[in-house]
Amino acid sequence: MNEATPIRPARNAELGASNEPLQNLHEFVRKARANLNQNAWDYIVGAAETETTMRRNRMALDEIAFRPRVLRNVAKVDASVERFGRKLRLPVMLAPVGALEIFDAAGAAAVVRGTGKFGAAHMLSSVSDPGLEKVADAAPDAMRLYQLYVRGDDAFVEDSVSRAIANGYTAFCLTVDTAHYSRRERDIAKRYVRESRLRSTGGDFQKALEWRTVKLIKDKFKIPLVIKGIATAEDALIALDHGVEWIYVSNHGGRQLDHGRGAMHVLPEIVDAVKGRARIMVDGGFCRGSDVVKAIISGADLVGIGRLQCWALAAAGEAGVLRMLELLEDEVIRTLGLLGVTSFAELDKSYLHQATPTNMPSVFSAFPLLDIEPYRY
Repeated sequence: MNEATPIRPARNAELGASNEPLQNLHEFVRKARANLNQNAWDYIVGAAETETTMRRNRMALDEIAFRPRVLRNVAKVDASVERFGRKLRLPVMLAPVGALEIFDAAGAAAVVRGTGKFGAAHMLSSVSDPGLEKVADAAPDAMRLYQLYVRGDDAFVEDSVSRAIANGYTAFCLTVDTAHYSRRERDIAKRYVRESRLRSTGGDFQKALEWRTVKLIKDKFKIPLVIKGIATAEDALIALDHGVEWIYVSNHGGRQLDHGRGAMHVLPEIVDAVKGRARIMVDGGFCRGSDVVKAIISGADLVGIGRLQCWALAAAGEAGVLRMLELLEDEVIRTLGLLGVTSFAELDKSYLHQATPTNMPSVFSAFPLLDIEPYRY
């Protein structure tokens, strides 16, 4: 893995004094909006039906406050962790997003290159170009994970797992919360259907997906298995019974079942049920360094970054992804230092406290300095 020199707050550079064009995370959002047409924009910011689940993702994060400790030596703060036997600069994974090519022509290849240069993890969606092999070729040394939507029979699944192993993917992920494709009303209101949706086939296989496919993968292959879309302790326990190594807490960014719980409302239930018998990923509204810290304290091992990844890619391609991760790392390091710790290992739940949210939750509520003109449907 190519490891660029991390941003470190101790470098004695005053924030805002450099010539870097992107210095706040909300600036990626603003630039992405300028670069994208309404259909591509809605794909990032939209969710299902009333978009309640998406807003609850942010509300659940904003309901958590910090309890910082002071007068501790935090001159050197290290945000790195070890996952899958490798060191990562942050406990962050760029989450699987379909159709990344609508944000940048290089699609997932640009994302994995930027992620690899930084030193974080990347999970490739099976419905994102340029596909499994070409993304592996784009960044062979990056930590790459592969996520599958089941669009065929057992042979289709087995072929997908075999190809992921052959191309050096660290883990294989099965998404299980898309049995039916949701009503994305921003698109419906414009009578817009994404080209990749028009080409999509095999939806009945996803609708018929059952635990037997999990067993099939575990019985036939030696690769860590991730189940994405777990939202209850009951299903987490069934996953454990099947030998699943990673449970991925996710509501698809609010883009599938409407009126679901926020991811950070679900996470404690899963952590309590799993009791350390599997590792845990989570995504859903995570946009700031403080969000990442809250998730790790709450029991997650990796935090998925979805929409922020898309904004960065749309803003500046591969370089935008790398820069976004640098800024996210800067926020994480400052948050750890201000909590009075020098690494994630020093944190426990005593650093968190329930609180009342102060911002009205929305897809942009992590960025209160941002003002995006709403589109009228």
